[in-house]
Amino acid sequence: MVDLKLGNQTVKIEKGELVSYNVDGYEYIHQKGSPGWRNADTEMFPIIGPTADAGFLVKTPKGNAVQDQHGLLRELEYVVADKSGDSVILVKEYKADAKVGNAKYPEKSTAAELFWPYDFTFTKSFQLKKDGLYITFAIEGENGMPFMLGYHPAFKLHGENVAIEAEGRSITIPEIIEVGSRAMEIPNCSSIVLKDQRTLTITTEGYGNFMLWTEVDNMVCIEPITFYPYAVEEKNLHQGFLELNKDTHNFKVHLHPDN
Repeated sequence: MVDLKLGNQTVKIEKGELVSYNVDGYEYIHQKGSPGWRNADTEMFPIIGPTADAGFLVKTPKGNAVQDQHGLLRELEYVVADKSGDSVILVKEYKADAKVGNAKYPEKSTAAELFWPYDFTFTKSFQLKKDGLYITFAIEGENGMPFMLGYHPAFKLHGENVAIEAEGRSITIPEIIEVGSRAMEIPNCSSIVLKDQRTLTITTEGYGNFMLWTEVDNMVCIEPITFYPYAVEEKNLHQGFLELNKDTHNFKVHLHPDN
């Protein structure tokens, strides 16, 4: 467990997962074991979305890769590269074509092993500042490597009349539940406001879109994404790829509480 603290803000990170963001005793992050989802946050990389109906195959310039839903990054372990009292840097590295065991196999998937035909380094950083928590993702890899990125945090809900404001819309939790497992698309959006007993503003750089998902009324996932995967058929997920170049690609999320 990694603990960060700055003033009235505390953060707990367990094996790279943000399991607590607490400000003055108010918890913003969904707690493991509570109804809704078994996790608190995760990353979707190098693909976002379902792959089962495509035989778990995703097209790349180097041929087909075997990927389960939301990619293989979550199957790798983070290593702490640096830490201070208010910040931490975590790293995952992957070598091209290395076979990775699929935690969903065999209960929820028929793909026992996953692989990606490119090297990459994935860095996740947390930093507390006076105006909130900053989460940065840095991706380095082979020139021309295709990828999508999604960040999948779950937020704890405290009140009964929660609203999410995005692009002039006010969205309720029942509306999100009604959409189901595909998640509600919020296109061309870089900032969302979660209005609960306290207000949390979620601002992003590099993603361009969000999707919203929950099946319960005590939590909601507000997910910055580079591509909404249900815009295409599963066999055509490659149409949503971005492409790495020689530079490091950075994606940022800022959680700004109302206090």
